[in-house]
Amino acid sequence: MVGVLMTTPESARVEPEAAQPDVETTVAELAPLYRQMLAIRRMEEACAKAYSQGKIGGFLHLIIGQEAVCVGAVAAIQRDDYVVATYREHGHAYAKGIAARPIMAELYGKKTGLVKGLGGSMHLFDKATNFLGGHGIVGGHVPIGAGAALASKYRGDGRVTLCFFGDGASTIGGFAEGLALAALWKLPLVLICENNRYSMGTPLYRSLAVEDVSLRALAHGMARDRFDGDDVVKVKRRIAEAVERARTTGEPTLVEIVTYRFRGHSMSDPGLYRTKDEVEEWKRRDPLHRSRDRLLTLGMAPAELEALEEDVRLEIEDSVRFAEESPAADSYLPYVIKE
Repeated sequence: MVGVLMTTPESARVEPEAAQPDVETTVAELAPLYRQMLAIRRMEEACAKAYSQGKIGGFLHLIIGQEAVCVGAVAAIQRDDYVVATYREHGHAYAKGIAARPIMAELYGKKTGLVKGLGGSMHLFDKATNFLGGHGIVGGHVPIGAGAALASKYRGDGRVTLCFFGDGASTIGGFAEGLALAALWKLPLVLICENNRYSMGTPLYRSLAVEDVSLRALAHGMARDRFDGDDVVKVKRRIAEAVERARTTGEPTLVEIVTYRFRGHSMSDPGLYRTKDEVEEWKRRDPLHRSRDRLLTLGMAPAELEALEEDVRLEIEDSVRFAEESPAADSYLPYVIKE
Protein backbone atom coordinates (compact mmCIF):
# COMPACT_ATOMS: atom_id res chain seq x y z
CA MET A 1 0.00 0.00 0.00
CA VAL A 2 2.73 2.46 0.96
CA GLY A 3 4.45 2.36 -2.41
CA VAL A 4 1.35 2.72 -4.57
CA LEU A 5 -1.00 5.45 -3.44
CA MET A 6 1.02 8.56 -4.21
CA THR A 7 2.16 8.26 -7.83
CA THR A 8 -0.63 9.53 -10.09
CA PRO A 9 -2.25 12.95 -10.47
CA GLU A 10 -5.63 11.51 -9.49
CA SER A 11 -4.29 10.42 -6.11
CA ALA A 12 -3.21 13.90 -5.12
CA ARG A 13 -6.23 16.17 -5.29
CA VAL A 14 -7.29 18.52 -2.53
CA GLU A 15 -10.88 17.47 -1.97
CA PRO A 16 -13.65 20.04 -1.42
CA GLU A 17 -14.00 21.00 2.23
CA ALA A 18 -17.41 19.29 2.54
CA ALA A 19 -15.96 16.03 1.26
CA GLN A 20 -13.31 15.75 3.96
CA PRO A 21 -14.47 13.64 6.91
CA ASP A 22 -12.54 13.97 10.13
CA VAL A 23 -9.71 11.49 10.43
CA GLU A 24 -10.41 9.01 13.20
CA THR A 25 -8.53 9.80 16.38
CA THR A 26 -8.76 9.78 20.15
CA VAL A 27 -8.34 12.32 22.91
CA ALA A 28 -5.10 10.61 23.86
CA GLU A 29 -3.67 11.22 20.38
CA LEU A 30 -5.14 14.64 19.62
CA ALA A 31 -4.67 16.39 22.97
CA PRO A 32 -0.83 16.55 22.86
CA LEU A 33 -0.97 17.66 19.22
CA TYR A 34 -3.43 20.42 20.14
CA ARG A 35 -1.20 21.45 23.03
CA GLN A 36 1.81 21.80 20.74
CA MET A 37 -0.16 23.85 18.22
CA LEU A 38 -1.54 26.09 20.95
CA ALA A 39 1.91 26.62 22.47
CA ILE A 40 3.29 27.57 19.05
CA ARG A 41 0.39 29.97 18.45
CA ARG A 42 0.86 31.65 21.84
CA MET A 43 4.63 31.78 21.38
CA GLU A 44 4.24 33.46 17.99
CA GLU A 45 1.74 35.95 19.42
CA ALA A 46 4.21 36.75 22.20
CA CYS A 47 6.95 37.22 19.60
CA ALA A 48 4.76 39.64 17.62
CA LYS A 49 4.12 41.68 20.76
CA ALA A 50 7.79 41.76 21.70
CA TYR A 51 8.74 42.77 18.17
CA SER A 52 6.28 45.67 18.21
CA GLN A 53 7.84 46.77 21.51
CA GLY A 54 11.33 46.74 20.02
CA LYS A 55 12.49 43.82 22.15
CA ILE A 56 13.06 41.55 19.14
CA GLY A 57 15.03 42.93 16.21
CA GLY A 58 15.86 41.84 12.69
CA PHE A 59 13.37 39.84 10.67
CA LEU A 60 10.47 37.93 12.17
CA HIS A 61 8.35 35.50 10.14
CA LEU A 62 5.39 34.00 12.01
CA ILE A 63 3.71 30.67 11.35
CA ILE A 64 0.28 31.60 12.75
CA GLY A 65 -2.32 29.57 10.85
CA GLN A 66 0.11 26.89 9.65
CA GLU A 67 0.74 25.12 12.97
CA ALA A 68 -0.90 21.83 11.97
CA VAL A 69 1.69 21.24 9.26
CA CYS A 70 4.82 21.22 11.40
CA VAL A 71 3.16 19.62 14.43
CA GLY A 72 1.50 16.83 12.45
CA ALA A 73 4.56 16.13 10.32
CA VAL A 74 7.06 16.02 13.17
CA ALA A 75 4.68 13.78 15.14
CA ALA A 76 5.12 11.21 12.37
CA ILE A 77 8.88 10.79 12.83
CA GLN A 78 11.20 9.40 15.49
CA ARG A 79 13.12 11.54 17.96
CA ASP A 80 16.48 10.98 16.24
CA ASP A 81 15.24 11.76 12.72
CA TYR A 82 16.36 15.02 11.10
CA VAL A 83 14.35 18.15 10.39
CA VAL A 84 15.48 20.93 8.05
CA ALA A 85 13.30 24.03 7.84
CA THR A 86 13.00 27.51 6.39
CA TYR A 87 13.26 30.89 8.11
CA ARG A 88 9.63 30.49 9.33
CA GLU A 89 10.75 27.76 11.71
CA HIS A 90 9.90 28.62 15.33
CA GLY A 91 7.04 26.12 15.31
CA HIS A 92 9.13 23.38 13.70
CA ALA A 93 11.80 23.81 16.36
CA TYR A 94 9.24 23.59 19.15
CA ALA A 95 7.56 20.55 17.58
CA LYS A 96 10.98 18.85 17.32
CA GLY A 97 11.30 19.04 21.09
CA ILE A 98 13.15 22.32 21.69
CA ALA A 99 11.79 24.17 24.73
CA ALA A 100 10.13 27.57 24.46
CA ARG A 101 12.74 29.21 26.73
CA PRO A 102 15.82 28.88 24.46
CA ILE A 103 13.73 29.64 21.37
CA MET A 104 12.38 32.86 22.85
CA ALA A 105 15.76 33.85 24.25
CA GLU A 106 17.32 33.40 20.82
CA LEU A 107 14.74 35.69 19.25
CA TYR A 108 15.51 38.26 21.95
CA GLY A 109 19.22 38.02 21.11
CA LYS A 110 20.16 36.67 24.53
CA LYS A 111 23.09 34.54 25.61
CA THR A 112 20.74 31.81 26.85
CA GLY A 113 19.28 31.45 23.36
CA LEU A 114 19.43 28.33 21.27
CA VAL A 115 22.56 29.51 19.44
CA LYS A 116 23.66 31.97 22.12
CA GLY A 117 21.68 34.85 20.64
CA LEU A 118 23.84 35.06 17.53
CA GLY A 119 21.42 33.48 15.04
CA GLY A 120 18.10 35.16 15.68
CA SER A 121 14.69 34.25 14.33
CA MET A 122 15.77 32.76 10.99
CA HIS A 123 18.67 30.60 12.17
CA LEU A 124 17.52 28.29 14.95
CA PHE A 125 19.65 25.15 15.20
CA ASP A 126 19.91 22.37 17.75
CA LYS A 127 22.24 19.40 17.46
CA ALA A 128 20.71 17.63 20.46
CA THR A 129 17.34 17.21 18.75
CA ASN A 130 18.71 16.90 15.18
CA PHE A 131 17.02 20.14 14.20
CA LEU A 132 19.24 21.31 11.36
CA GLY A 133 17.95 24.86 10.89
CA GLY A 134 16.45 27.51 10.23
CA HIS A 135 17.74 28.71 6.78
CA GLY A 136 17.33 32.23 5.43
CA ILE A 137 18.11 31.50 1.76
CA VAL A 138 14.91 30.53 -0.05
CA GLY A 139 15.24 27.02 -1.44
CA GLY A 140 18.94 26.85 -0.64
CA HIS A 141 18.38 24.41 2.21
CA VAL A 142 16.72 21.67 0.13
CA PRO A 143 20.10 20.22 -0.96
CA ILE A 144 21.08 20.32 2.72
CA GLY A 145 18.10 18.11 3.48
CA ALA A 146 19.20 15.76 0.70
CA GLY A 147 22.69 15.79 2.19
CA ALA A 148 21.41 14.80 5.63
CA ALA A 149 19.44 11.95 4.05
CA LEU A 150 22.50 10.87 2.06
CA ALA A 151 24.50 10.75 5.30
CA SER A 152 21.85 8.51 6.86
CA LYS A 153 21.92 6.20 3.85
CA TYR A 154 25.73 6.07 3.91
CA ARG A 155 25.83 5.32 7.64
CA GLY A 156 22.87 2.96 7.52
CA ASP A 157 21.44 4.56 10.65
CA GLY A 158 17.79 4.16 9.62
CA ARG A 159 16.98 7.85 10.07
CA VAL A 160 14.63 9.86 7.91
CA THR A 161 14.94 13.56 7.06
CA LEU A 162 11.99 15.93 6.79
CA CYS A 163 12.76 19.00 4.69
CA PHE A 164 10.19 21.81 4.79
CA PHE A 165 10.02 24.59 2.20
CA GLY A 166 7.49 27.09 0.88
CA ASP A 167 5.76 27.27 -2.49
CA GLY A 168 8.11 30.10 -3.46
CA ALA A 169 11.10 27.78 -3.07
CA SER A 170 9.69 25.40 -5.68
CA THR A 171 10.87 27.79 -8.42
CA ILE A 172 14.43 27.94 -7.07
CA GLY A 173 17.34 25.95 -8.49
CA GLY A 174 18.26 24.49 -5.12
CA PHE A 175 14.87 22.81 -4.89
CA ALA A 176 15.26 21.25 -8.34
CA GLU A 177 18.74 19.99 -7.46
CA GLY A 178 17.67 18.52 -4.13
CA LEU A 179 14.68 16.81 -5.74
CA ALA A 180 16.78 15.36 -8.55
CA LEU A 181 19.45 13.99 -6.21
CA ALA A 182 16.91 12.54 -3.79
CA ALA A 183 15.26 10.59 -6.62
CA LEU A 184 18.51 9.55 -8.31
CA TRP A 185 20.20 8.34 -5.14
CA LYS A 186 16.98 7.02 -3.52
CA LEU A 187 17.39 8.97 -0.32
CA PRO A 188 15.27 8.58 2.86
CA LEU A 189 13.91 12.10 2.48
CA VAL A 190 10.42 13.56 2.78
CA LEU A 191 10.18 16.91 1.01
CA ILE A 192 7.28 18.94 2.42
CA CYS A 193 6.02 21.98 0.54
CA GLU A 194 4.10 24.22 2.93
CA ASN A 195 1.99 25.89 0.28
CA ASN A 196 0.53 28.96 1.99
CA ARG A 197 -0.49 30.32 -1.41
CA TYR A 198 1.82 33.35 -1.39
CA SER A 199 5.51 33.76 -2.15
CA MET A 200 6.01 36.74 0.11
CA GLY A 201 3.25 38.89 -1.45
CA THR A 202 3.04 37.14 -4.82
CA PRO A 203 0.02 34.83 -5.29
CA LEU A 204 0.42 31.39 -6.83
CA TYR A 205 -1.08 32.27 -10.21
CA ARG A 206 1.67 34.86 -10.74
CA SER A 207 4.56 32.61 -9.75
CA LEU A 208 3.68 29.08 -10.85
CA ALA A 209 2.55 28.00 -14.33
CA VAL A 210 1.20 24.82 -12.70
CA GLU A 211 0.02 25.44 -9.17
CA ASP A 212 0.26 21.80 -8.08
CA VAL A 213 3.85 21.65 -6.80
CA SER A 214 3.64 17.91 -6.13
CA LEU A 215 3.51 17.25 -9.89
CA ARG A 216 7.26 17.93 -9.98
CA ALA A 217 7.72 14.48 -8.46
CA LEU A 218 6.42 12.75 -11.60
CA ALA A 219 9.38 13.95 -13.65
CA HIS A 220 11.65 11.98 -11.32
CA GLY A 221 9.53 8.88 -10.81
CA MET A 222 9.08 9.94 -7.20
CA ALA A 223 6.09 9.25 -4.99
CA ARG A 224 3.92 12.27 -4.24
CA ASP A 225 0.98 13.44 -2.18
CA ARG A 226 -1.08 16.63 -1.93
CA PHE A 227 -3.71 17.52 0.66
CA ASP A 228 -4.99 20.30 2.90
CA GLY A 229 -3.34 21.08 6.23
CA ASP A 230 -6.35 21.97 8.37
CA ASP A 231 -6.45 18.66 10.28
CA VAL A 232 -3.33 17.94 12.32
CA VAL A 233 -4.17 14.23 12.58
CA LYS A 234 -4.54 13.96 8.80
CA VAL A 235 -1.13 15.60 8.40
CA LYS A 236 0.37 13.10 10.84
CA ARG A 237 -1.19 10.13 9.04
CA ARG A 238 -0.25 11.18 5.51
CA ILE A 239 3.31 12.14 6.43
CA ALA A 240 3.64 8.85 8.31
CA GLU A 241 3.07 7.01 5.01
CA ALA A 242 5.90 8.92 3.37
CA VAL A 243 8.15 8.41 6.40
CA GLU A 244 7.50 4.66 6.35
CA ARG A 245 8.39 4.55 2.66
CA ALA A 246 11.62 6.43 3.31
CA ARG A 247 12.58 4.26 6.27
CA THR A 248 11.74 0.89 4.73
CA THR A 249 12.63 1.41 1.07
CA GLY A 250 14.97 4.40 1.20
CA GLU A 251 12.83 6.22 -1.35
CA PRO A 252 11.84 9.89 -1.12
CA THR A 253 8.40 11.50 -1.38
CA LEU A 254 7.36 15.00 -2.40
CA VAL A 255 4.40 16.13 -0.29
CA GLU A 256 2.49 19.36 -0.81
CA ILE A 257 0.33 20.54 2.08
CA VAL A 258 -2.03 23.41 1.32
CA THR A 259 -2.15 25.80 4.25
CA TYR A 260 -2.45 29.52 4.99
CA ARG A 261 -0.71 32.12 7.13
CA PHE A 262 -3.05 34.55 8.82
CA ARG A 263 -0.49 37.35 9.03
CA GLY A 264 1.76 38.94 6.41
CA HIS A 265 5.01 37.47 5.16
CA SER A 266 6.90 39.09 8.01
CA MET A 267 6.24 41.67 10.71
CA SER A 268 6.97 44.44 8.21
CA ASP A 269 4.29 43.17 5.82
CA PRO A 270 0.69 44.33 6.48
CA GLY A 271 -0.61 41.83 3.92
CA LEU A 272 -2.67 44.37 2.00
CA TYR A 273 -2.47 42.27 -1.16
CA ARG A 274 -5.09 39.93 0.37
CA THR A 275 -8.74 40.74 0.88
CA LYS A 276 -10.28 40.68 4.32
CA ASP A 277 -12.84 38.16 3.09
CA GLU A 278 -10.09 35.80 1.95
CA VAL A 279 -8.33 35.89 5.30
CA GLU A 280 -11.58 35.42 7.22
CA GLU A 281 -12.53 32.45 5.03
CA TRP A 282 -9.27 30.72 5.91
CA LYS A 283 -9.62 31.61 9.58
CA ARG A 284 -12.88 29.67 9.63
CA ARG A 285 -10.72 26.63 8.84
CA ASP A 286 -8.23 27.42 11.63
CA PRO A 287 -6.57 24.09 12.54
CA LEU A 288 -6.32 25.17 16.16
CA HIS A 289 -10.04 25.79 16.55
CA ARG A 290 -10.83 22.66 14.58
CA SER A 291 -8.76 20.53 16.95
CA ARG A 292 -10.23 22.16 20.05
CA ASP A 293 -13.78 21.51 18.86
CA ARG A 294 -12.85 17.95 18.00
CA LEU A 295 -11.48 17.30 21.49
CA LEU A 296 -14.77 18.40 23.04
CA THR A 297 -16.69 16.22 20.59
CA LEU A 298 -14.48 13.25 21.48
CA GLY A 299 -15.40 13.69 25.13
CA MET A 300 -12.55 15.66 26.68
CA ALA A 301 -13.86 17.42 29.76
CA PRO A 302 -14.00 21.23 29.37
CA ALA A 303 -12.20 21.66 32.70
CA GLU A 304 -9.37 19.40 31.50
CA LEU A 305 -9.08 21.33 28.25
CA GLU A 306 -9.00 24.65 30.10
CA ALA A 307 -6.29 23.31 32.40
CA LEU A 308 -4.21 22.36 29.36
CA GLU A 309 -4.64 25.85 27.93
CA GLU A 310 -3.69 27.46 31.23
CA ASP A 311 -0.55 25.33 31.35
CA VAL A 312 0.38 26.60 27.88
CA ARG A 313 -0.23 30.21 28.92
CA LEU A 314 2.10 29.81 31.90
CA GLU A 315 4.76 28.11 29.78
CA ILE A 316 4.89 30.91 27.23
CA GLU A 317 4.76 33.65 29.86
CA ASP A 318 7.69 31.91 31.56
CA SER A 319 9.66 31.81 28.30
CA VAL A 320 9.13 35.55 27.76
CA ARG A 321 10.21 36.32 31.32
CA PHE A 322 13.25 34.07 30.90
CA ALA A 323 14.24 35.86 27.69
CA GLU A 324 13.80 39.32 29.15
CA GLU A 325 15.82 38.50 32.26
CA SER A 326 18.65 36.70 30.43
CA PRO A 327 21.97 38.45 29.68
CA ALA A 328 22.53 39.89 26.23
CA ALA A 329 24.47 37.87 23.69
CA ASP A 330 28.19 38.33 23.43
CA SER A 331 29.21 40.89 20.84
CA TYR A 332 29.50 39.77 17.24
CA LEU A 333 32.83 41.60 17.06
CA PRO A 334 35.00 38.63 18.13
CA TYR A 335 33.65 36.77 15.08
CA VAL A 336 34.43 39.60 12.65
CA ILE A 337 37.82 39.95 11.01
CA LYS A 338 39.15 43.33 12.03
CA GLU A 339 41.29 45.53 9.82
